[in-house]
Amino acid sequence: MKDGTDDIATHVVRWQKEHGRNHLPWQNTRDPYRVWLSEIMLQQTQVTTVLDYYARFLARFPDVKALAEAPQDDVLALWSGLGYYSRARNLHRCAQQVMSEFGGQFPRTVPELSSLPGIGRSTAGAIASFCFGERVAILDANVRRVLTRVLGFDADLAVAANERRLWDCAEQLLPTSDLDNAMPRYTQGLMDLGAGVCTPRAPACLVCPLHERCVASREGQPERFPVRTRKLKRSAQSWWLLLLRDASGRLWLERRPDSGIWAGLYCPPVFSDMAALAAWAGSTNELQELPVVTHVLTHRDLYLHPVVGKARAAPPMPVSPADASAGFFTPAEWEGLGLPAPVRKLLRTLD
Repeated sequence: MKDGTDDIATHVVRWQKEHGRNHLPWQNTRDPYRVWLSEIMLQQTQVTTVLDYYARFLARFPDVKALAEAPQDDVLALWSGLGYYSRARNLHRCAQQVMSEFGGQFPRTVPELSSLPGIGRSTAGAIASFCFGERVAILDANVRRVLTRVLGFDADLAVAANERRLWDCAEQLLPTSDLDNAMPRYTQGLMDLGAGVCTPRAPACLVCPLHERCVASREGQPERFPVRTRKLKRSAQSWWLLLLRDASGRLWLERRPDSGIWAGLYCPPVFSDMAALAAWAGSTNELQELPVVTHVLTHRDLYLHPVVGKARAAPPMPVSPADASAGFFTPAEWEGLGLPAPVRKLLRTLD
């Protein structure tokens, strides 16, 4: 593999320049703030979804200082609908840490970048490569698929030692010259190949620049890679949501705990069953059950049972007693809060 390192890197760099994605809004920049923001948003999220969010974030938070100084609720509100809300909380914390520990300048090295909240080794590598031309590898899902196929790397990636071996292989394949120009092209090229050519199903091997060097393609079984035996099982869970409104039509909302699903977001009170909801909603005149809403998470199906209630008075305490921010909110007020996307959609259907 050592002898073919420059050959593979050269083909990827050349292909990216001619056929890769070169006009996305976070490309053609060496601004680490913009690159970092895009990398965090693109984790587990499609490019088409990220485009609008990215533009809105930059309009509201044009630089790391603006993001660091913003209230967390403002950040979560703009993130609503992107999912994986821990990314938004870490984004905010990271911006604050960049300001407090690095004087508002993102560090250049992978170890320093990886010390920041929400930035793992691969994200740190992407920032260092795109912005500073550092000779460092990335290994997100798309790149992992490309490299395991090209190399015929069939070791089980559920084993940590094998994951480390793949990282070593990725580092050996990096460009060795003109790094300031080659590294951003190479890193983006691997991402582009994984997104549009070396896809999980029915990869377009014949148009891949690495076709003649790809072990998996030569053996006629690219879909066998990457190998990972341990898979997470899907589960299902039911939640009852109390949509409690007062005489003015304001809605009772409270902040979710700092861990778990929708952590830190505002939400109607959540209960494990209808009996628990009814017992807590003792101050209501009536309860009306609405149709069940199914919300699909990565490894869980969440069945939401909305129940509308009319309050005679404010509840004695929130479901999460430590939440001092719980209270009744007008539609204009809750529109500006960080709400889970299915909750926001549900609230907009209320009369």
